[in-house]
Amino acid sequence: MLELSIVFEFVTKELGKTITLLEGKFSNWIADGVLILPNIFLALIVFTITYYLAKYITKGAQIAFSRSIQNRALANFLSVSIKIGINLLGLIVAINILNLDKAVTSILAGIGILGFALGFALQDMTANLVSGIALVVKDDYPFKVGDFIGTGAIEGEVMNIDLRSTSLKTISGQHVIVPNKQIYENSITNYSSLKMRRVDLNVGISYGEDLERVQQVTMEALKEIPFKVKNEPIQFYWEEFGDSSINFRLIVWVKFNNNMEHYKAKHYMVTEIKKAYAGTEITIPFPIRTLDFGIKGGVQLHEELAKPAS
Repeated sequence: MLELSIVFEFVTKELGKTITLLEGKFSNWIADGVLILPNIFLALIVFTITYYLAKYITKGAQIAFSRSIQNRALANFLSVSIKIGINLLGLIVAINILNLDKAVTSILAGIGILGFALGFALQDMTANLVSGIALVVKDDYPFKVGDFIGTGAIEGEVMNIDLRSTSLKTISGQHVIVPNKQIYENSITNYSSLKMRRVDLNVGISYGEDLERVQQVTMEALKEIPFKVKNEPIQFYWEEFGDSSINFRLIVWVKFNNNMEHYKAKHYMVTEIKKAYAGTEITIPFPIRTLDFGIKGGVQLHEELAKPAS
């Protein structure tokens, strides 16, 4: 019993010391909290002011940049950079008010090590971000919102450009998001930059036709091509002797706004050429092999055989 009472007394004594120590710690924390409470309120006020200040300054900057900078992606990038910079400034001031410089230094060191490790795990995301920044800060930015571009096997109208990706709307109406890394590393075709696009049309006529007459009829039929660029004449070139036809190529430059002019012009060319050839009996061979016995291509052989011999 004596030993048990001794143990109980010891535990009670140590427990009392622990409780006294905790009470002292809590008292110190409360006292320190009361002392730092004005600093906390001041830090919150400073950060809140900088937050709303960044918000309004960013709006003003966006309006100013939209008027002075044609590149919308660059304007957005500069606006976001201003917003982040002002918020960081407010955070640094708030940290200084709270005297947490050393703690923040330790946290930043840890974040730096973590960021270095994540850099390897998120290489593609980092590459897209760096490519996006490189794209928007270039003086000769290759395209802007509203342009019709082609990159790789994708063609479409640029709907949005941000630091990670570029959004395109294809001719078929699909919404395609292309990583900036792919755009930055591959070649880009900007169909909107010259405000015109070339239309190529390949046509074949029978071997029995007069080539000069075919060219004359064709050029006459295509006088009123819609959306044609006035200063660019229609180009006509004989190209090859095909299996069943002599082939030529027509080259026409049309105005470019949304890529539909390209299709409308080609539609008009096919329609008018077919109409003109039907009216002048110029033959466009079918995609079959024919046997030519020295007569004009496209004439029925049985009709020629039925004619009386001269």
